Amino acid sequence: MRRGDVGQLVSVAAIWGASYLFIRVGAPEFGAAAMGGVRAVAAAALLLPLLLWRGQLATLRRHWRGIGFVGVTNAALPFLLFNFAALTIPAGLSSILSATTPLFAALIGAIWLGERLTIGRMAGLALGFGGVVLLVAGKLHFLPQQDMLRTALASLACLMATLLYGISGNFSRRYLSDAPPLAVAAGSQLVAAILLIGPALLLWPAAPPSMQAWGAVLALAALCTTFAYVLFFGLIARLGASRAMSALFLIPAFGVLWGCVFLGESFSLQMGLSCLVILAGCALTTGLLPEPSRWTVPFMTKRA
Repeated sequence: MRRGDVGQLVSVAAIWGASYLFIRVGAPEFGAAAMGGVRAVAAAALLLPLLLWRGQLATLRRHWRGIGFVGVTNAALPFLLFNFAALTIPAGLSSILSATTPLFAALIGAIWLGERLTIGRMAGLALGFGGVVLLVAGKLHFLPQQDMLRTALASLACLMATLLYGISGNFSRRYLSDAPPLAVAAGSQLVAAILLIGPALLLWPAAPPSMQAWGAVLALAALCTTFAYVLFFGLIARLGASRAMSALFLIPAFGVLWGCVFLGESFSLQMGLSCLVILAGCALTTGLLPEPSRWTVPFMTKRA
């Protein structure tokens, strides 16, 4: 792997880790729906001209049903869920919970697509989800009952968003494998914009959001949803999907770092240990760590 590619991998992780910082800054002023709408509209406005320039509009028309599904599961609903979570929990915690995406992707792949789970992958799933329990339980232990419920709901919203990412990833793999990634990205943001613009206008905040909040949501659209996607797609083309996906394992570290540096969020030893357990589970599940056994367990009969 070239030094430039390594630098781009770290850059993608740093930018996507910053998305939780931007959400945490903007969501309290915009609200979940309005921020999701502004983000989707801005991202679509930036990605569609790029799509036209690349001459891929016909691809978008040809795959519009599948891209529409991805727009719901990979953009519109996760935007709302992560924005809702940011009203309660720190950016660092959201970023750690988002690291469960590979776990959900593997589990859904086994249930839906009939992929076989090795002993190592099953151990990774158990380890990763055990880390989530350890993390959330540690956050809830010392909270008053009202704050405990809000924190639990916010954590559940993050996990629901990563579940949707897992569904979207498997759907794209099965039904959109021949569609250019840029067409999927631009089309999904367009679908999200169409779905969220109505709720955004209906639930627009009474007090005008500050320039800081506007800067956060526009940075989220331009950097995290547009620029990082372009970098990531280039890495996939040069390195392959498995190596490019290694950037996802650095996102929680950057999410926690940006939260601590810019928002003054606390970082406990239990959060660090939980993060390591979750990432170790993801590494086992995705095959980045050696398998303890070559045995496989047929979760379901593999489809043709």
